[in-house]
Amino acid sequence: MAHRMQRFVEALQMRIVKKLEAIDDSTSFRLDQWEREGGGGGLTAVIDDGEVFEKGGVNTSAVHGELPDRMVEAFGVEPKPFFATGVSLVIHPRSPWVPTVHANFRYFALGDDLMEPDDQWFGGGADLTPYYPTLEDAKHFHRVWKHVCDRHDVADYGDFKQKCDEYFYLPHRSEARGVGGIFYDYLRDDPEGTFFFSREAGRRFLDSYVPIVERHLDTPYGEEERTYQEVRRGRYVEFNLLFDRGTKFGIETRGRTESILMSLPRSVQWRYDWTPEPGSKEEKAQWFFEARDWLSLDESDVPE
Repeated sequence: MAHRMQRFVEALQMRIVKKLEAIDDSTSFRLDQWEREGGGGGLTAVIDDGEVFEKGGVNTSAVHGELPDRMVEAFGVEPKPFFATGVSLVIHPRSPWVPTVHANFRYFALGDDLMEPDDQWFGGGADLTPYYPTLEDAKHFHRVWKHVCDRHDVADYGDFKQKCDEYFYLPHRSEARGVGGIFYDYLRDDPEGTFFFSREAGRRFLDSYVPIVERHLDTPYGEEERTYQEVRRGRYVEFNLLFDRGTKFGIETRGRTESILMSLPRSVQWRYDWTPEPGSKEEKAQWFFEARDWLSLDESDVPE
């Protein structure tokens, strides 16, 4: 399973990179192979300063070695050799009308023998972080993930959506990071079934995101919209540095810092005690930043 998952995430990485390069032909991804002290390494693929994608990365890794003490405590397991592989991506578009997106699909094993690990599990998911949200985009994104989940016995869209809403939440702001998606972790019971689910979910990522990019690509914007985008990006940074498990795992296992912090946007603002103007489109956007059953809503539910 370890080798199958590693081959899958490496193939998925190149598939996503090629599609995003086709959308933004102003630049290309920089490929950066790296090795981890202690065992393994990965391939970082980063796009920077493109006309469509201002900053982003599609990264893979396959790392192994002795599980660090802090991770032993966090996982509640005995000290053992570990193996972890996965693909993780974050894309920050230039246009404020195009949402940021995050996704990852990963596998973890414990034990000396990867053919018969003592323990193994899968995790992953995808979530959408718009700046000027629309119900059409939220419904499209969630519809794709519900369809994927409904095709696999190991997946429960309702449960995975709730976990996503709970995880991608900023308690100090009392708001969601975006409009959610799906999130799952520690799936152990059916490794074969979970592998096939994760594989289909990874392959459907482009279907969930590219139509949204194309829908808003030519929408005009100015300095006002860019300022709001950068303020909202501050929320993204706060979550990744304060709460994100992947960031913490990468640091704890002595991963490559540049690859771990690739998820941060190129430009961001923090303005003291910032609040949107009453009646503005920025104020209306706030309605979207709490958990909702997007697939049950229609446009009449959205405040005018």
